[in-house]
Amino acid sequence: MGFIKTILSVLWRIWFYLWMLVVILLLSPALLLTIWTEKTYPYFFKVARLWAKMIFFGMGMRYEVTRLQALEKGKSYMLVANHTSMMDIMLMYILVQGNPFVFVGKKELAKLPLFGFFYKKTCILVDRGSSKSKYEVFKRAQARLNQGLSICIFPEGGVPDDTRVVLDTFKDGAFRLAIEHQIPIVPISFGYLKHYFPFDFGKGFPGKVPVTVHPFVETKGLHQEDKRALKEKTRQIILNQLTIWEIQKKIQT
Repeated sequence: MGFIKTILSVLWRIWFYLWMLVVILLLSPALLLTIWTEKTYPYFFKVARLWAKMIFFGMGMRYEVTRLQALEKGKSYMLVANHTSMMDIMLMYILVQGNPFVFVGKKELAKLPLFGFFYKKTCILVDRGSSKSKYEVFKRAQARLNQGLSICIFPEGGVPDDTRVVLDTFKDGAFRLAIEHQIPIVPISFGYLKHYFPFDFGKGFPGKVPVTVHPFVETKGLHQEDKRALKEKTRQIILNQLTIWEIQKKIQT
């Protein structure tokens, strides 16, 4: 039975890459028209949301969201969430509607065929091993915030190799930017994606993802010396929800 499940998971993952290629090709005219200037980014964002929905639901995935506070249309935010799966990207696009945001992500994804081209054109890429790159990221993110956009950062800085880690430690970047621009932090918890769609090839299966958009963490009046406390507060909010889901999953199994 375990062998059959592995085969099905491998076929399902192959379907993911084939489906992603098909969707990008289908949407490429609209994507190409909207990526060349920063002025057209809000239009790209709408196309990206359609891309995300087609990928997410085309993989048989579902989600159930609890919104404890709603985003105000046209306002800038710092969106942060736990990161365990490629589906995190699609889900973030689906959840956020009236507030176009820019991802800050690792530069390695830019090497992927076709997807990497659009990723490089629309996201802020960071080389986590380079302090110069991190400074450039900070400047580019500031420019985007000054344009009225929001920023999305997965503050763990990557996916932990040990799947037993519920939530890794957070990096400073998102919180430094949020304080600098005095914008609210939006903590978001994604549940079970490390089980449903892990990075390990040949593992995973479709399922319903619980999502919680937590009450925002305000930064008005905070200074850079408050960064550590802000970071830990945000991490604890996300961790508390993830821990509840992990306990529920163990009970169910």
